[in-house]
Amino acid sequence: MAHGVAAHSYPVHEVGHVARFFRRLFVALLVVVILAAAGTLVQLFRALPTAAVSFVLPTSTVVPGPALSLPWPAYAASAVEVQGLGTMGGVRQDEVRPLASVTKLVSALVVLKQHPLAPGQSGPDITVSTADVAAYRTDAAQKQSVVPVAAGERLSELQALEAMLVPSANNVADMLASWSAGSTRAFIRDMNQEAAAIGLHHTHLADPAGISPDSVGTAADMLRLASVVMANPLLRQIVSMPQVTLPVAGTVYNYDYVLGRDGIIGVKTGSTTTAGGNFIFAARRVVAGRTVMVLGAVLGAPGVQPLPAALKDGESLASAAFSQLRVATVLPAGRKVVVVKAKWGKEVVAGTSRPVSVFGFTGEPVRLKVTPAPVLSGKVTTLTAGEKLATVLVTAADGQAQTVPVVAPGPLPQASLKYRLTRF
Repeated sequence: MAHGVAAHSYPVHEVGHVARFFRRLFVALLVVVILAAAGTLVQLFRALPTAAVSFVLPTSTVVPGPALSLPWPAYAASAVEVQGLGTMGGVRQDEVRPLASVTKLVSALVVLKQHPLAPGQSGPDITVSTADVAAYRTDAAQKQSVVPVAAGERLSELQALEAMLVPSANNVADMLASWSAGSTRAFIRDMNQEAAAIGLHHTHLADPAGISPDSVGTAADMLRLASVVMANPLLRQIVSMPQVTLPVAGTVYNYDYVLGRDGIIGVKTGSTTTAGGNFIFAARRVVAGRTVMVLGAVLGAPGVQPLPAALKDGESLASAAFSQLRVATVLPAGRKVVVVKAKWGKEVVAGTSRPVSVFGFTGEPVRLKVTPAPVLSGKVTTLTAGEKLATVLVTAADGQAQTVPVVAPGPLPQASLKYRLTRF
């Protein structure tokens, strides 16, 4: 019998075990593949996280440009402002100084409060007494600023105000005080109450005409006073008059001989040995198509001729103030306003869609307010080019307001495949 190698055989039950093992392995692998595929699909198609939105524009800015340069007097106290825009600064503007005849502006305000008068009205008559004539002669002998009067002369309230403010008649200021309030003492009390009421916090008045060195105030206060006076139609009319004609005095002239120069339209001069030269002025011009009023104060100009010095200082300040005004860009086109940053590291930076310019002077404050568009109020995951993201409101010191839209310069870049698959 020949001997050979016998074929190996496995028991049937072992073959069954192997088959079941491979079936289970296949199923497990299939499950893994399915789960991986499902996870990948979930990662690819589940919603992206909301992008972060930030607003990077400050709430205010200033008008850019070279530093303000005004010819401030070397010794006098002075201050300048552009009405509606704000102060241009000053020197020694909070120093208390004698006001001289500038005091008469407060006197005029009190008279008109007690005896209101509108443009075109003359008001009641004031009869000049013998005591008024005697006072005139005394003042004239002291070389004060006066106008001649005669007993029995009748001056209307309007004429008396003109005499007090145009040729700066001290004697008429005293007449008006007694007539308006019943006594000079009562009138002085009313003057100080009026000064406090209109915000002249460092001003004290001791007489109606300003001849007393105790009638004092600051340049900063005088800007406020000039503003109040120029807001009164009748006083604005009177202080712009270069001359006036009175019953006895005839034609008399304004000490403010720079009226009409450099746009100057008032307001009041004053000068005494103690006070030096004072000039409170208002000037009006058209600049860049806008009518602008500059207010200024010069108190205490020194020298042999202090009043001409004060007038010269005021005229120079007015002219220089106008030269500082211009239209300037406060927000250039493309100024960064909104940043939309996605979790996957991409971002959109959106800026102003056009430049914004305002009228003013260097350093003038400008307010900025950003209002988000509705698209930014919810969850932001996508953006499209040109989509409005916000509006910037630009408000200048004079209240002029402009708006400029902020739009997306492009779409928010899509998330990469790697980010979508690996994010948690």
